[in-house]
Amino acid sequence: MRGIPSLITDIRKKVFTEVARMAYSGNGYEAADELPYIIVPGDRPLHRESVFLERAIAGERVRLAMGLSLRPADGRHLVTEGMDAAAIAEQYYEPPLINIIPYACHACPTNQYRVTEGCQNCLARSCEKVCPKGAISFVNGRSFIDNSKCIKCGKCAKACSYNAIIHLERPCQAACGMDAIVSDNQGRAVINQDKCVSCGQCLVSCPFGAIADKGQIFQVIQSILRGDKVVAIVAPAFIGQFSGKLSPGKFVTAMKQLGFRHVVEVAIGADICTVQEAKDFLEKVPNEQNYMATSCCPAWHSMIHKLYPSEAGKISMTLTPMVFTARMVKKYDPSYKVVFVGPCAAKKLEAIRADIRSDVDFVLTFEELMGMFEAKEIDFDTIEPEESLNVGSALGRGFAVAGGVAGAVTEVAKKDHPDIEIKTARAEGLRDCKKLMALAKAGKYNGYLLEGMACPGGCIAGAGTLLPVEQAAKIVSAYQKEAVTGKPEDDFYHEMGHDLEQEE
Repeated sequence: MRGIPSLITDIRKKVFTEVARMAYSGNGYEAADELPYIIVPGDRPLHRESVFLERAIAGERVRLAMGLSLRPADGRHLVTEGMDAAAIAEQYYEPPLINIIPYACHACPTNQYRVTEGCQNCLARSCEKVCPKGAISFVNGRSFIDNSKCIKCGKCAKACSYNAIIHLERPCQAACGMDAIVSDNQGRAVINQDKCVSCGQCLVSCPFGAIADKGQIFQVIQSILRGDKVVAIVAPAFIGQFSGKLSPGKFVTAMKQLGFRHVVEVAIGADICTVQEAKDFLEKVPNEQNYMATSCCPAWHSMIHKLYPSEAGKISMTLTPMVFTARMVKKYDPSYKVVFVGPCAAKKLEAIRADIRSDVDFVLTFEELMGMFEAKEIDFDTIEPEESLNVGSALGRGFAVAGGVAGAVTEVAKKDHPDIEIKTARAEGLRDCKKLMALAKAGKYNGYLLEGMACPGGCIAGAGTLLPVEQAAKIVSAYQKEAVTGKPEDDFYHEMGHDLEQEE
């Protein structure tokens, strides 16, 4: 559903826009109780049975967008409850990051086979013949499945000549590679937070928009309004996300109109990561360990720690591009407040780790940033471009697409060791990532560099993106060709520091 305009995307954008507009007003959070009435106006529901239910859901969305937890449904609670502690620039959201709003959940069927009207009451009755448990009979001229006997083997669906038997699976559950989605006693989806790695794939897969992540839009704007020097470090996947008319130069102008002091390309951090990870691999494989896993994707990193703790030591110790870039910015001026802007929900969880909190002050997704653009009514057609982003290399920008990390590390490693053979294997989506790690643990990838991406397609498919994956991949590829340098350079800090100094 990513990249397909819908009522869900409209509501999410409206929530982010109204929270940002409230923040930019400078009047605090008192108006938050009114936002559900702005988001869901009038006296008729948009798509649910009650306008009051829609407003209750909108109220929870507002709270989550401001980093607050869901309210219990068994009592009267104001939208602003607890907001005094959360609506300050220094406030981080607290786990759980990904949340299911209970009364927004449709309680979708889980793993069922159903007979549709396509059943022709044929003479062959292949579905009945192949069922190993006798769960299929014919009732009133149509095949009927007794779910108390069905073992969900799917043989009936494969045998039907008319494709009249379909497999129904809860979309969020199907999208969760960690099998972290379970059901409560009412059949509604619930997240097992012990398994969840906050990739957000359930969020973009829910057709009812019942799943949302916590945000920091209000807190970022509070920091800007109080006069902090707020620097946006932007993941290379940003290109094309907001408008085909928004060039990198115009993007910088638009960001400064939001109040950001500087805009820095995270591709520079990816360049450093490339060099460091290549060095790490050459030193450790096979001398100290039999393979090495890339470090960039936080959900992949978390998955390994949760499911394969014995293999966690084989993840590269290299910092992620976000952290490298943030540390360079803080090294140049420790008073800067750093906002990572990217496609990924899991980056929010990475940023609240104790060893990273001092480097990355806030995290925004592209979807949340779009709400800020809407709140400030920035016209991408009329703004004038500033000097374009030009620090990161083509390889660094390629981190946004699956295969880009392993490809960059391999190319850099071969620069000084042209005769070396570096074998790579990669996986997209956590189900395939689990298979990759299982094989690695079994010794099937000795000598390999393993790249794991939680989102199918890579970062361009993150939960906070706005474009269809195929379109985003083409745009990033073109953006790589515009890079001033094709490969990572050695003096990264000098180049970025020079840019910041010029902007001051």
